[in-house]
Amino acid sequence: MWLDLRDIIEMPGKSKGFETVLDPEALLAPSITRFTAPLRAVGRVDNTAGLLNLRAEMPVSMVYVCDRCGVEFPVSRLFEAQVPLAADAEDGDDGELYPLDGDGVDVDDVISASFLLDTDMKCLCRPDCLGLCPRCGKNLNEGPCGCETERDPRFAVLEQLLDKNL
Repeated sequence: MWLDLRDIIEMPGKSKGFETVLDPEALLAPSITRFTAPLRAVGRVDNTAGLLNLRAEMPVSMVYVCDRCGVEFPVSRLFEAQVPLAADAEDGDDGELYPLDGDGVDVDDVISASFLLDTDMKCLCRPDCLGLCPRCGKNLNEGPCGCETERDPRFAVLEQLLDKNL
């Protein structure tokens, strides 16, 4: 959604509201399998003493896949973005500033980029997830798999000492 900011760029104290629905395909990350509700963001751009600041909120309901055990699990949260906008941002400028395109900004791009940067790098179904057995692939959260623990071959000589009844 293109948001024209001409009427607030030179007017400190002014703001402009917006509401947009984002494309779920643009927000998919490796751990997110799907979104279960529309991605409706509401916010505004404020001009505070000549500085433009975009604020947005978006309730998000999605399904993650656990990085350890591969089980899908639902997550719901309120995503909040606060992004400073700059009319004259250049490549060498602070990476926190999002550049305007002329006198406006594509709100969907700003929110999408902010959401992807805020997405967890590692997603676990629970903090104490045990993952999968490396031998048989059983989900260890459901109980032990029955595989024997693999012994380190570097300790084979020590095991010979244990086998001898001293």
